[in-house]
Amino acid sequence: MHLLLERPDYPFFLRGADGNAALVNAQRLTRSFIIAPETLQEHWPIVDARLMQPSDLDALLALQPELIVLGTGASQQFPPARVMAHCLQQGIGLEVMTNAAAARTYSILAGEGRRVVAGFLFPAPPEVAAGSTVGGE
Repeated sequence: MHLLLERPDYPFFLRGADGNAALVNAQRLTRSFIIAPETLQEHWPIVDARLMQPSDLDALLALQPELIVLGTGASQQFPPARVMAHCLQQGIGLEVMTNAAAARTYSILAGEGRRVVAGFLFPAPPEVAAGSTVGGE
């Protein structure tokens, strides 16, 4: 049997994710990010779904999706109801799941040509969570 890696016909494809990292094309990401087939925003400052505000979805909504997939890390964590309502008021679905499940769901929908956007959450690195800066300055 001969196996070939079939690459999609869009620039950014998600190869997988878990609670610690994601692989987009050949790039390993360990901080929260947003992906759509034509867009990759590597620095999304959200680290905990439970603390999200409706405005935290603005970067995803700006991409005009029909559906948002939210990967919340190694475990499923729902954002506050007002965040979910913000999407529904605009007629956009919001599906919340673990990063691994979100990666699979996003990849299937993107491969079908759907207008899907995904946000993946990763916990803040210890130096950021502790409030220190790189180099200890």
